[in-house]
Amino acid sequence: MARPSRRLRLGLGFTVAAVVLTGVIVAHELGSPTRGVEQAPHADAPACADIAEGYPAALDGHELADTGVPGVAVWGDQSVVLRCGLEPPAPTTDLCVTVDSVDWVYRQDESGDGRKVIITYGRDPAVEVAFDAQDTAVDRALVELSRIVRPIRQRNHCVDSTGG
Repeated sequence: MARPSRRLRLGLGFTVAAVVLTGVIVAHELGSPTRGVEQAPHADAPACADIAEGYPAALDGHELADTGVPGVAVWGDQSVVLRCGLEPPAPTTDLCVTVDSVDWVYRQDESGDGRKVIITYGRDPAVEVAFDAQDTAVDRALVELSRIVRPIRQRNHCVDSTGG
């Protein structure tokens, strides 16, 4: 039986290496806490860096993951995802609640499939939080997150908010 040519062996070696490398990259991305999470346009704002220093190590029993992405914090397996650096929402008739002096607007159009999405109102940059409502006590987590977000200066308030 003839031995495969050197060119064929090299080609096979490169192919195997490429397949292995692709598998490693895919496995890394699937295991990444930020899979599918986009960084906000103004995530590099100083206010986002400031609040990042106050992220709790755990939120409603979910551990803070190391994302390595500025302006993004993830607790648990995306049970809670925070993105800082968004444009503040325009005036809206959407439900707005005030928690510890922070106004939050419920983003019904972006919520669904067991996820609830809220965004700060009247603060620039805005902070958006997506909760897995089946896995997280939203009210408790919101109290902790409001404490973190409060230092971002509030420029406007919800006209008719509920809460306190």
